[in-house]
Amino acid sequence: MSATLRLAEQLIALRSVTPEDGGCQTLVAERLRRLGFECTALPFGPEVAPVSNLWAHRPGSGGKLLAFAGHTDVVPTGPLAAWTSNPFTPTIRDGKLYGRGAADMKSSIAAMVVATEEFVAAHGGHRGGIALLVTSDEEGPSVDGTARVCDWLTERGTRLDYCVVGEPTSVERLGDTIKNGRRGTLSGKLRIFGVQGHIAYPHLARNPIHLAAPLLAELVGIEWDPGNAHFPPTSWQMSNIHAGAGAGNVIPSEIVVDFNFRFSSESTPAALETRLETIVKKYVDAYDLAWTLGGEPFLTPTGALSDALAAAIREHAGVACKLSTTGGTSDGRFIKRICAEVVEFGPVNASIHKIDECIEVASLETLKDVYRGTLERLVA
Repeated sequence: MSATLRLAEQLIALRSVTPEDGGCQTLVAERLRRLGFECTALPFGPEVAPVSNLWAHRPGSGGKLLAFAGHTDVVPTGPLAAWTSNPFTPTIRDGKLYGRGAADMKSSIAAMVVATEEFVAAHGGHRGGIALLVTSDEEGPSVDGTARVCDWLTERGTRLDYCVVGEPTSVERLGDTIKNGRRGTLSGKLRIFGVQGHIAYPHLARNPIHLAAPLLAELVGIEWDPGNAHFPPTSWQMSNIHAGAGAGNVIPSEIVVDFNFRFSSESTPAALETRLETIVKKYVDAYDLAWTLGGEPFLTPTGALSDALAAAIREHAGVACKLSTTGGTSDGRFIKRICAEVVEFGPVNASIHKIDECIEVASLETLKDVYRGTLERLVA
């Protein structure tokens, strides 16, 4: 059994449903301390149940600082009976390692740690610095995790030159895709108010569902922007609609619509908010609209980090990778505030958040080798 597989299994066996860490960061810190890393636990959030964060740093002799970043928290398992094997009992079947977090992203963390161990053993006097930034608040609200660690680093005057986030970016095979940016995310909650009444006497009521229907139809059909060479067009999607008074013969007093923009760099949050509210006012006059900005779009142009990572992928995975900004958000949006070059690279993402999440066992060593190869190209 390889060191990477062994550590991945140990991490999967630790229950760490967001925002719990389950002891994963303690395990990682113990291994990094043996290499001379200074490891700092950074609990942020509610005193009774803080989010676990880890900053581990091994300085170099004067070169640039490369950080690996990732999360130890995983999404809930869903119905246990639907899993072929227990999600927290790492199991190998037909060449695949099964378990919650196998792909998202405990295998990446295992590969980062083992790659670092091998690199330090071979390059004890490395020029550049190496760091790991690990949180247990990526799959949840993402309030007291990486964002707070980046604030803490800023207060201490620490900036990163390079950062590789271990999100599962590969699509068909390991190495085919690097994320060099992400779209922004802007969520809204729209409450449209009507007048409750008997469904048989609509003239004595005001149905907010009817008021919302033409409004939502217009919003669905809008092209918010055309996108650009780096980002697809901005999309607007509804995630939930709720109305009703608990009985089939009552016109409700309000309807609540939850929605989200995934927006390109062609749009700004302020412009999207203004445009949407202008449309709302065409149809309703009694409403409440609340906004939550989850993150701005970010883009890392081709540079030293993406070149080094792509070269390591070619060498160890035999794949010519492509750069992409598709998909959801990641903690890269926070790290970008303190880092010149941020990219994401990790396992195939076909099974993430699903029942029977898994990763090809053979890909674990390749992933570790790619991470080590990136270190060798940038900080040796």
